Amino acid sequence: MPPLLSVDPFTCPDPLAERRYAYAQAAAADGDWRVAAEVLAQALERAPGWAPAWFALGEALEKLGDEKAAAAAYRKALEADRNDRLGAGPRLARLEGQAIAALPPAYIARLFDDYAPRFERHLRENLDYRGPELILEALDAVAPGRRFAVALDLGCGSGLAGRALRSRVDRLVGVDLSAAMIAQARAAGVYDELSIGDLGEFLGARAQGGADLIVAADTLVYLGDLRPVVAAVATALRRSGLFAFTVEAGETAFALGESLRFRHSDAHLREAAAEAGLTIARLAPVATRREGGKEAAGRVAVFQK
Repeated sequence: MPPLLSVDPFTCPDPLAERRYAYAQAAAADGDWRVAAEVLAQALERAPGWAPAWFALGEALEKLGDEKAAAAAYRKALEADRNDRLGAGPRLARLEGQAIAALPPAYIARLFDDYAPRFERHLRENLDYRGPELILEALDAVAPGRRFAVALDLGCGSGLAGRALRSRVDRLVGVDLSAAMIAQARAAGVYDELSIGDLGEFLGARAQGGADLIVAADTLVYLGDLRPVVAAVATALRRSGLFAFTVEAGETAFALGESLRFRHSDAHLREAAAEAGLTIARLAPVATRREGGKEAAGRVAVFQK
């Protein structure tokens, strides 16, 4: 994930406030959160409607343990940017112990637009990410040698899953909220069709059941309650079609972690499959990536219609 305080400088009306914001970023990079908070407060005196400064102040105050003040700063960031491109709403929800069903689409789009230039290198070299390979192994176990006429790649990103699956798919279609990621996927040259958009709308447009395979590699971690998306997947699958995906493992149905990624329980996955009329062909413990030098507990699953 991008580092704390790495936020896009939405238009600031005051050059001095921008300089103080930059100084606060440098202080935060050195771990001096108190100085960062003080300088950000000064910047906000000159630019009281500037969302990035409010968001950064919330992060700094959260690091200092002042959760009440951090929550107030996140609220100000939300007031300034109702689309919540910075993710202030989810951070506020975590501080106040409130459950949310999904992350704001504008936040996800902005996050990955910013992340795109270093996405693959960071995943592979820093996080040892292998979600697509785990999905391919799961498909080999459930349907060895099976070829798929039409496959949908949900949250396709730069095309890592598409490249892993291309040799087994006749027509490959990808969708992602991030325009920058779609540009990279298009450059990869492995997709027959690419769309920028929301997963629900994308699946709804394919509710006639024309897909033999739907995959979601490290995508469902940005959704809390998986029942709606699994139900939409079921309508987009042909009979005997497969839905293969990875998630991060959790104890409760779904919970938002500090990194703003959801964890899901096995019970929630089973409930989502049952409600959508899908059977579980495979549900196995895996580690799709490393976080903080440790393997992150996850699951790879294959549901069948």
